[in-house]
Amino acid sequence: MIIRKVDFLHRSQLDQETLEVWVEEEWLVPGGTPAEPAFSEADLARANLIRDLKGIMGVNDEGIGVILHLIDQMHGLRRAMAEMVPALRTSMNSPDRSNSIDQDQGPQ
Repeated sequence: MIIRKVDFLHRSQLDQETLEVWVEEEWLVPGGTPAEPAFSEADLARANLIRDLKGIMGVNDEGIGVILHLIDQMHGLRRAMAEMVPALRTSMNSPDRSNSIDQDQGPQ
């Protein structure tokens, strides 16, 4: 679902200036155009996380960047693993793989 900027500001409880800084820092990367950005539910969740990190947890701006970078890396790895699982299942269930496993074990 696409969230317009005005709705995003209201739902995230951010002011215009803060949103602009977070977009400049690339903590939030909305779709759409610079004149009319389009935010997602994931952007809203990320904004809430950033607000909590800065406010409740007292993380400084440099720390926010590091934390968001690590979260992005984790999500990327999770996607890569999700893409690999079907291929691994297929290769593990293939007759060729079963034969090679039996051959690798050698005489018992």
